[in-house]
Amino acid sequence: MRSALGRIGVAAVAAALLTSCSGGDGGDATKEPEGLAAAEVCRGFAKDAAVTAALKTATDSERFHDGLSASQPDKALDLLRDATRAPLSDSYRPQPRPYCKIWRVGDIDKDLKIELSPASKAPGMDPELLKKVTLYTSGALAYSSSGLGNVYFSCDLKEPAHDFVVETTIWGPAGIPDADLEQRTRLITLANAAARQVSAELGCQGDELATGVPKAIPATSSAPSS
Repeated sequence: MRSALGRIGVAAVAAALLTSCSGGDGGDATKEPEGLAAAEVCRGFAKDAAVTAALKTATDSERFHDGLSASQPDKALDLLRDATRAPLSDSYRPQPRPYCKIWRVGDIDKDLKIELSPASKAPGMDPELLKKVTLYTSGALAYSSSGLGNVYFSCDLKEPAHDFVVETTIWGPAGIPDADLEQRTRLITLANAAARQVSAELGCQGDELATGVPKAIPATSSAPSS
């Protein structure tokens, strides 16, 4: 009897050791996390701590995807470089190009998109639009609602290239209340970080883009009007 119990005890210990060595759950304990960290998406535009925090909070996620089929940074930059070949007219409005599209791991509907487009100048602000957005101090013009933001900055280049303005547009996740003022700041922080990365890649001078989190302009302050 004792011999039988001893054999059972040895078998139990051996089974426990094997389970421990294999992770006990098919190896999930050592499995690499799916997707990318916030600081890794779209060529690392969100690597600054404040921008990383803005991305995580704006999307309520820690891990992301940024597939090249959706994010086309090189094509977006080529569109901007084409704009340096000749002066742009006020009516020149090419189709914006996707620079960065990010979505949460396991939830493609919770996405965030950044687009680029060249322009001859920053637009004026319609008084009705001013009631729905917050203005920020960055570039030539920066503003955001809880779902959509824009940063315009001047790209001054050495001759023979022609100077122009870059429009950086960010589309945030759907379903955020319009009254969420903090989401506005998160979106403009992300758009501004992308604009800074684009400015550096193009070699722009005098972009006047803010570092970190752009400061909000009080609603009573004057703003460019159309």
